[in-house]
Amino acid sequence: MFKSIAKYLILSVILFLSIGCNEKNTPNSTTLTVKEEIKQKQKVEIKKEKPKKEIIKLDKIEIKKIKEPKAKTIKPKKEILTTTAILTATPKIKKEPAKISTKIISYPKQKLTRKSSIATKKTIKNFDFDIIKKGFKDNNTLLIVGGIQGDEPGGFMAASLIATHYTITKGSVWIVPNLNFYSIIKRSRGPYGDMNRKFANLSKNDPEYESIQRIKSYIKDKSVKLIVNLHDGSGYYRPKYEDKLHSPYRWGQCSIIDQENISTKKYSNLLDISNKVVSHVNKHLIKDEDIYHLHNTRTVEGDKEMEKTLTYYAINQGKAAFGNEASKNLPTHQRIYYHLVALEKYMNVMGIEYKRNFNLNDKVVKNIIDNDIAISLYNNKIKLPLSQIRNILKYFPVKKDGTIDFVPSNPLMSIVKKKNEYIIYYGNRRLARLKADYVALEKGQKLVKLNIDSKDKNIEFGSLITVKNDFKVYNTKDYRVNIIGFTNKTKKETDTLISYQKMQKKFSIDKTGSTYRIEFYKKKKFAGMILVKFAG
Repeated sequence: MFKSIAKYLILSVILFLSIGCNEKNTPNSTTLTVKEEIKQKQKVEIKKEKPKKEIIKLDKIEIKKIKEPKAKTIKPKKEILTTTAILTATPKIKKEPAKISTKIISYPKQKLTRKSSIATKKTIKNFDFDIIKKGFKDNNTLLIVGGIQGDEPGGFMAASLIATHYTITKGSVWIVPNLNFYSIIKRSRGPYGDMNRKFANLSKNDPEYESIQRIKSYIKDKSVKLIVNLHDGSGYYRPKYEDKLHSPYRWGQCSIIDQENISTKKYSNLLDISNKVVSHVNKHLIKDEDIYHLHNTRTVEGDKEMEKTLTYYAINQGKAAFGNEASKNLPTHQRIYYHLVALEKYMNVMGIEYKRNFNLNDKVVKNIIDNDIAISLYNNKIKLPLSQIRNILKYFPVKKDGTIDFVPSNPLMSIVKKKNEYIIYYGNRRLARLKADYVALEKGQKLVKLNIDSKDKNIEFGSLITVKNDFKVYNTKDYRVNIIGFTNKTKKETDTLISYQKMQKKFSIDKTGSTYRIEFYKKKKFAGMILVKFAG
């Protein structure tokens, strides 16, 4: 019995222990496995979930992108079309302003103002040259130079007419009509040497050094593409000798180049351009003897004298440059005519368009240079027509300090003081001498009342009025009136009708005896002048 119980107990213990161990170990191993499985499942789920989340996010983005075009399907298309239209139009807009800008950005109108001066070596700076810009700013400018030698009026007068009587409607033209103004006044080729031989090496002590540097700066300007230097030359150039007047040693009536070609983008073929000019001029000859020829000086081949010239300097700055020669054997107005015909062809070659206010023939040119000239003094207090002006005008009002401020109608005009006289020049022509009556000037500009051919009119100082029968100056407390050339017993010059017959012809300002001065004074100060011209 005891043995049976003992066996039972031993078996129970063994069974208990075996069951206990299994409960301790199996759950542990099972638990780890489950955790690992859970972790693995979680990892798998995480791996699976992350893509899903990313896909969801992407889907959302994609949905937004898809929804946005759907919501704005038409607008983006319109925007794209509009943008395309704008882009298509943009080149035109960019190009048009460039074209429009050249038309809109025109050169401002220039007003030449000058002062009288004595003419000596010390005052040479008072006669510096003018540069007159006409047309519209662009990079295709023609530079015309006249007056490099003062004894060649055909060249400098032609340049001045381009400045005063031409309108540039397309393109850009710069004119220097009086490069060596001092030599023009002196009627000399060059008082201090030939200026056209000063473009190589020049001492800073040369009186014309500053003028040379200044014209060089215009030649080098990036806007300038072609230069024409105007000259009057002796005789008639001919490629082959005919006689002393018509030979290769003469310079008149030719288009000059220093070489056939230069390395530039524009106007590189000098020979071709020169031939075009020659051909054009020869279609407009006054007479057969005036025929133009091309003259290639071949300066580039070693002509030391011609290497010093303005045109050769220009070529070495990469600019097309030409000389244009009219014959000194021709009268001045015919030289001017040929220069203008040639210049018009150069403008044509460059695509420059112009209008002139006259018919181009030698007779019309003569009329212009003889008659279309005037001068205004002291801020328009006095205006003098110069076409028929007398050689001497006595008792002429001049500011007390001895200077005359004036505005010329032409850039070739100057007033040179010599002792008590003031000489008016037009180019190298002496037009008149003013004998000074030194006075103080009254400031301001007022109207005065006159009766002209039975009609009352308010007239400005500086006016020229035409009278058929008679005129009368009304008395005023403001001014004392002096009618130069009129006298009567009462010595009263106002409130009196004055006809042509009552005027003394020797006191007229013109050679025809038809134009007279009415001077106005406020106390002792000169206030202004009115000119009366009898047309009857």
